[in-house]
Amino acid sequence: MISKQIRGYGKDLTIACDGRCDKAWGINGRPRLYFMESAETPRALKEDEEPRDEDDQVYIGDNELGTAPGPGETVGMSEGGHLKPSATPLTNGEHMNKWCFRECERGETFEAGETIVIRDLTKPRPNIPRKS
Repeated sequence: MISKQIRGYGKDLTIACDGRCDKAWGINGRPRLYFMESAETPRALKEDEEPRDEDDQVYIGDNELGTAPGPGETVGMSEGGHLKPSATPLTNGEHMNKWCFRECERGETFEAGETIVIRDLTKPRPNIPRKS
């Protein structure tokens, strides 16, 4: 895990992620499946099909995707003039930038004192929690 102290929303925050820029597509570009007919089984949309509920989705897991687009090639290409910082994994949080804060689906933002727990995109959870 890597992290960086930033100022956002008028507060001192920490952004943290697993550093896997090679698997970071951006929140607007990462392939996803939608819950359509069944609340249990998500699926890809058919050509020209609109989701039943745009929010009722789950990202496709890292192991099912190839390498993500590089800097300047993602759907949310630039945030505040900052591109995705790398096409390869990062090991230094100081390289994180506004794209990471605003667009990266791998990143999480934490206030002072919060426990830092980042999402596991090898096993993504649905956007709308399901009963177990």
